[in-house]
Amino acid sequence: MLVLSRKRGEKIQIGSNITMTVVHISGDRVRLAFDAPPDVPIHRDELRRKLEAEQAQSSASRPDSPLLADCA
Repeated sequence: MLVLSRKRGEKIQIGSNITMTVVHISGDRVRLAFDAPPDVPIHRDELRRKLEAEQAQSSASRPDSPLLADCA
C-alpha cells in the first residue's frame, strides 16, 4: 500500500487517465474529487462490496448458473 500526504488542492495522478484531487479537509474527513473516463467505475468500498455481493447472489440464483447445473 502506498501512503501519500497531500494538502487541499494537491493532486495525485493514477495511471495516465485518472486524477484525484484533495478538495476539502475538515477534521478527520477528506473530500476527494476524481477525474476519470466514464468507463472507469469509481465506488466507495462499502458500495463496491454491496454490489459484488448482489452480483454473486444474482449469478447463483440463475438457472444456467454452474452451481445449479449439477442439480439437474
